[in-house]
Amino acid sequence: MALFRHYLQISCKGIAFSHKKNMKFAPMTNRRHEKISRLIQKELSFLFLNEAKKLFGNAMISVTRVVISPDMGHVKVYVSFLNVADTEKMLEIIRLHIKELRLMLGQKLRNELRRIPELAFYYDDTLDYMEKMDEVFKKLNIPKEENNE
Repeated sequence: MALFRHYLQISCKGIAFSHKKNMKFAPMTNRRHEKISRLIQKELSFLFLNEAKKLFGNAMISVTRVVISPDMGHVKVYVSFLNVADTEKMLEIIRLHIKELRLMLGQKLRNELRRIPELAFYYDDTLDYMEKMDEVFKKLNIPKEENNE
């Protein structure tokens, strides 16, 4: 019996090692984090577009990126605005209504997530940066190359 148990342990280890050696895969946590962050981004975008108009008025708020913590307890949500004069003021209004947004998100995701993470909103200034860089490139005086063929 002991000889059989020893043989079973050796053969199982050999199978596991050969199986792991040939397969390449990403860790499960990364895929799960990506899936949950996409789900939260989609649902928050839907909330800002349809259900949160009474909270934020005519402002068009788009969720550009969602970053989730490793323990899935906290989420950083990056937003950008259209039809907004003062972005800092709008960001403060969003931060005042975090509880309502989390409650609405929880109602949408109650079947997908066990615990709804804490939300933190940040302004995504990549569009502003792109416009600024576009202006800089337009101001550059680069001569066109001539092809002498």
